[in-house]
Amino acid sequence: MRSALENALLYGICDLGYVSSEKAEDVSRALLAGGVGILQLRAKARDPGTLRDLSLKLRILCDEFKIPFVINDHLELALECGAHGLHLGQDDGSLQEARKRVGPEMLLGRSTHSLGQARQALLDKADYIGFGPLFPTPTKKGRPGIGLGNICAMQEEVGMHIPAFCIGGIKASNLEAVKQAGARRVVIVSHLLSSPVPKEETRKILSQLS
Repeated sequence: MRSALENALLYGICDLGYVSSEKAEDVSRALLAGGVGILQLRAKARDPGTLRDLSLKLRILCDEFKIPFVINDHLELALECGAHGLHLGQDDGSLQEARKRVGPEMLLGRSTHSLGQARQALLDKADYIGFGPLFPTPTKKGRPGIGLGNICAMQEEVGMHIPAFCIGGIKASNLEAVKQAGARRVVIVSHLLSSPVPKEETRKILSQLS
């Protein structure tokens, strides 16, 4: 799955804050069919035990599309369902400790909110990073946007070594500005999940990224 990660331009997230568990598989299939290069399951404040069946279904779905399936936060769940990756926030423990648990093959991603954190993630041997939120977003209520000013430096210092995905409030209307600021890869959450036609909207975003 490392080659798929290298080729990914658009990172999709099935966030149970936006999508019900009952609709999660269908929405995820739409994102994958639309062309996302990675799919993450994010379920903040959910008991991991309630996510096992869905996680396994999404991992099998991602296997079908030959795309990495990533679990947000829940290390044990990632191991149990055979996820291809684990994504950790700044407060979710060290990457070195996580690597000891998951082994050499599982992808490890790190959320970063500054140029310094992006540099540190590279030193900590993250396989990829998220960088943001660029703009205020309902996905991260109360967290201010970091703006576009450091994207170019981040891309040159970190994104040349590992995939770096800009995230946070990105949508079709501001994607061009994000690209002009230096971004090569993006994560888009609420814009895609709130679309009545997520497959087509995903394709539209990818056409803007190409």
